[in-house]
Amino acid sequence: MKILFYADTVFGFGGVQRVLAVIAKSLSEQHDVTILSTDTAENLSMYDYRESNVRFEYITYYGNKKLEYIVCKTLSFIYKKLLPKNRITARIYSYSFFRPSCKKSLASRINKGEYDVVIGVHAFLSLHLASVRNKLNVKRVIGWLHNSYDALFEKQNPYLPELKSFFSYEMDRLDDIVVLSKSDKRLFKENLGLDSVVIYNPLTLEPRGRASSEYKKFLAIGRFSPMHKGFDLLIRAFAKFAKTNTDWTLEIVGEGAEELMLKQMVVENQLEQRVRFCPFTKDIQWHYARASVYVLSSRWEGQPLVLVEAMAHGLPIASSDLPVAKELLEDRHCGTFFKCGDVEDMSRALSCMASTAEWADMSINALQTSSLFTVENIRQQWIQVLKH
Repeated sequence: MKILFYADTVFGFGGVQRVLAVIAKSLSEQHDVTILSTDTAENLSMYDYRESNVRFEYITYYGNKKLEYIVCKTLSFIYKKLLPKNRITARIYSYSFFRPSCKKSLASRINKGEYDVVIGVHAFLSLHLASVRNKLNVKRVIGWLHNSYDALFEKQNPYLPELKSFFSYEMDRLDDIVVLSKSDKRLFKENLGLDSVVIYNPLTLEPRGRASSEYKKFLAIGRFSPMHKGFDLLIRAFAKFAKTNTDWTLEIVGEGAEELMLKQMVVENQLEQRVRFCPFTKDIQWHYARASVYVLSSRWEGQPLVLVEAMAHGLPIASSDLPVAKELLEDRHCGTFFKCGDVEDMSRALSCMASTAEWADMSINALQTSSLFTVENIRQQWIQVLKH
């Protein structure tokens, strides 16, 4: 089978990039796999691509057609503000969402490759493929959504504001849509009429070491991006927890726009000796194996890779009650939940995990749960979709 993944950034640090690398490399062991990327600089040492059978091609969209640009911007405004939302007007907006010259370039590049299956990585790239589906000489075209329904349409500052109808009509042109949770499958069907298949993300690293309750350390990992990972909430919750607990510490691994703000919060709460910040590292296993409880404080998620990674190191979980987290963890007896965005309830959950007598049982259950997400298990699910 000849498979093409169509993606934007491939060689940067990020969960989507890691998952793409793991899935593409796994499929390339038995199939011809190419990644078509909008990246401008190749770095095959990233994610060990150099040692794999995955091939790379690159595409650049030039934005120097001034008239086309003006027309597209005008149509975009008219669609969002003035036109009714139906299948006809969605096709009009498709003209502005992905410019005709770009569509022509993309369709030409894909058809030259004579692929059996093309997979769009992320909502925007999937929409690109949907807009040229009728021009592609490909058996199957699949959209692979890495953000949740809420992140795309409902959260504060969603990725696709005012575009539910457009998304619904356009994505219906694809042969399949892959989502990351059963809750998203339900939401896309109920709200947009779109059928989809659920394939969870796999464990993307090789575990090294084992967590221990003796470290008395909470761990959180993620990019410091506004209104996403909830590290501001976590620091406030830990400050409340620390008033009655003098033993446990908090370690946050990550980088991003909120870093200065988060560090200032630590100073304001006089937690400099209790809260430690660490930058991203290729040896993230070192942090998992030297912690006692993983905390997922996110306001929203698609499917957080960190949960499976943490459990693979035997870490019990204290998690925001996001639908995807409950779907993965509920009834697994490997941690506890707190109400999303609720600092008081998060502080309660931290206290509960710090004082639990069931840490050892939770750790074993976490390890057993992580075994469901092996690369081989997830690869077989992808094969079924690709051959459908």
